[in-house]
Amino acid sequence: MSLLSLHEITKRFGGLSAVNGLSFDVAAGETVGLLGPNGSGKTTALNMISGYLPLSEGHITLLGEPISGLPPEKIAHRGIARTFQLVRALPSLSVGENVLAALAFRKAPLWGAEAEERIGELLEAVGLAGRASQPADSLTYIDLKRMELARALAADPQLLLLDEWLAGLNPTELRTGIDLIASLRERGITILLVEHVMDAVRALCSRCIVMNTGTRIADGPTAEVLADAEVVRAYLGQDHA
Repeated sequence: MSLLSLHEITKRFGGLSAVNGLSFDVAAGETVGLLGPNGSGKTTALNMISGYLPLSEGHITLLGEPISGLPPEKIAHRGIARTFQLVRALPSLSVGENVLAALAFRKAPLWGAEAEERIGELLEAVGLAGRASQPADSLTYIDLKRMELARALAADPQLLLLDEWLAGLNPTELRTGIDLIASLRERGITILLVEHVMDAVRALCSRCIVMNTGTRIADGPTAEVLADAEVVRAYLGQDHA
């Protein structure tokens, strides 16, 4: 059984279909890239999976159980966590308190000493060891992203959705970010990532799904998909195909 299954999902905004009849499966343990040019519907698809947008048509299942129609907090409690293109920190709190907020609202909440121990473990896992007391609004861009990732991992997700988590990083930070995501993959976390950094996609993803104008145009092993003529046309135009 697939961990995640999308069945002909569609999202309309008035007369515009941002996603149109999208179907794919993600197996447990996979790291899958969800690719496509800007405006192709990738983030909209993540928003439907995580419950931030209702579906216009179709349905989504997690381990065979329907999740489409559930609110975001219920979907999170089923085992799906995500990050956002723009980091959504709680700037008036410390780094540790930001993670504590995630621990407090997960399906099995943690408080007190047990929560403090878990905060330390999560911050160490993302490269922020010993920085729980630091104000969140003092973090650099990459460290904000690390904190956001720690909050997502606080839910002990079965499936992690990463929406351009590597965007905006310099080359050194990018290498660090790729290694961090690879370490999550090695821990057995299933990852669906929206990404434009092809070096990262090649390093992390065994398989890629490519969207264009709201529909799936390719799905297969990363090297094959990135060499596909229709994918090249979608990204670069007819002259490069």
